Amino acid sequence: MERAEVPGMDHEQKLSQWIEAYSDSILRTCYLYLSDQDQAKDALQDTWIKAWKHMDDFDRRGIVHEKAWLLRIAINICRDYRRTAWFRHIDRKTALEELPQRFVAVEPEDHSLTMLVMELPDRYKQVILLYYYQGLTMQETADALGSSQATVHRRLKKAEAILRDSLTGGVTCEG
Repeated sequence: MERAEVPGMDHEQKLSQWIEAYSDSILRTCYLYLSDQDQAKDALQDTWIKAWKHMDDFDRRGIVHEKAWLLRIAINICRDYRRTAWFRHIDRKTALEELPQRFVAVEPEDHSLTMLVMELPDRYKQVILLYYYQGLTMQETADALGSSQATVHRRLKKAEAILRDSLTGGVTCEG
């Protein structure tokens, strides 16, 4: 008698691998995006639920960059969270200190830069978080955001210019 394959068994293994490999990274991204530890944990859980529900889409489309796909789900969930009325009452200045040290993606001396990144408009914050904080390539960042590589490059350069102006007070040093 042939043993029947348990439906979803491969999906369960794949999800377990993703959870082990990407939970910290996704939680950091959600935290930097939401500035609230509890909301970031909720967004992480919602990311895994949505990834599970859409795993057939992942398999069917032959998506190459699984981390980028998962981060795209997480960012979309964070966007939904930010649209709620509750979100407007978060004090972003104290939020970074609340996150356990193992989830802080930056050194303590980079705190002011992280705060500036958190204050960027979403389109610029997203590319900075994915490209610099998550270490995705330009193409993976484009895949995660559903944008072209050229769009990601333009936004990255604009975000860098905004951050540079903020850090230097608008003064540029030419050598």
